[in-house]
Formats: sequence, structure tokens, C-alpha cells
Amino acid sequence: MRLLPRDEKFFELFAELSGYLTEGAKLLRSILEDPRDLGMRVEQVQAIEHKADRTTHAIIAKLNQSFITPFDREDIHRLASSLDDVLDFTNAAAHRLVLYKITQPPPVAAELAGLIVLQSEELAHGVSVLEKNGAVLKHCDEVNRLEDEADHISRRAIALLFDTEKDPIQLIKFKELYEVLEMATDKAEDAANVLEAIVLKSA
Repeated sequence: MRLLPRDEKFFELFAELSGYLTEGAKLLRSILEDPRDLGMRVEQVQAIEHKADRTTHAIIAKLNQSFITPFDREDIHRLASSLDDVLDFTNAAAHRLVLYKITQPPPVAAELAGLIVLQSEELAHGVSVLEKNGAVLKHCDEVNRLEDEADHISRRAIALLFDTEKDPIQLIKFKELYEVLEMATDKAEDAANVLEAIVLKSA
């Protein structure tokens, strides 16, 4: 029995937010695998990102209204912001396709997006067991491992790009796309680090 009441609405909102991460990442991967109806589907990613923004704002509003919180107030803010950052960069990658008129994305771009999907799923699992202080750390470790993998893939892809791409404009477009995708994996690692810190503080 808890000595003080805690508003468990935070866990519901974090579950909702992490669900949007996975939804957006899966849609981005699908677009990169098959970029048909590009404009319409990128708008769908944007719509998911807007829903995530509203959930993030709801978490911050709830934080300002709550006297008792399930864990440190600063960590609640950091977790909401870091999860939202992942989707911001997912959305940014999708918009690069429209902005730069990339109609045939390189296969490695979909591979990187696939790693963002896996990271988002791990973050969602980690958030889902956070309330009961479950096996959060194993999910954090996997997010970090996936970020390392994405980093290696991105570096190799950029090196290959400089070796093989003769069109300098195309090189710039693809390089930036890879970097934005890799940054999304970095932001997922940041979110995992916040989750890890929350668990370690409560240990």
C-alpha cells in the first residue's frame, strides 16, 4: 500500500506517447521501402507527430497540476521531451524526402528506419513496465545497442556515398537523409538514458 496517492495518468500518457513513436517510425520505414504516394504519407507522419506533441503538452500540463508525481518531476519532463524528440527527427527525415524530391531512397535509409522502429518498440516496452519498476534496463540496453548499430551503418553508408556517387547534389541529399535518420536513433538512446536514470534513482 502506498503512503501517498500518486497520479498514474502519467504512465498512460507515456504509453500513448511511446506508441506514437512506433507508429511514426513504422510509417517512415514503409515510405522508404516504397515511396509511392509520398506527399500524402509524409503528411500522415506529420499528423502522428502533431498527436505526439499534444500528448507531450498534456504530460507537461499534468506535471504543473500535480502535487504528487510517480517519480522526479525533472525526469518526467526529460522523458517526455526526449521521447518527443525521436518523433521530431523521424518526421524530419520523412520531410527530407519531399523537400529534396528523393523519389528513390537508398535501401540503407529503410534499414536505418528499421532500427528506429526497433528502438521505439523497446522504449514502449520499457515505459510499459516502468510503473511496476519492471525489467526496464534490458530494454534500455537494447536501445543503446541498436544506436551503436545505426552509427556503424550510417558511417559505412556515407563513406560508400563519397566513393560511388558522382552527382554532388545527390550526394548532399542522401548524406543529410542518413544523418537525420541517425540522429533519430541518437535521440532514442537519449530517451533510454533517461529511463535508466529513473530506474536507478528508485532502486
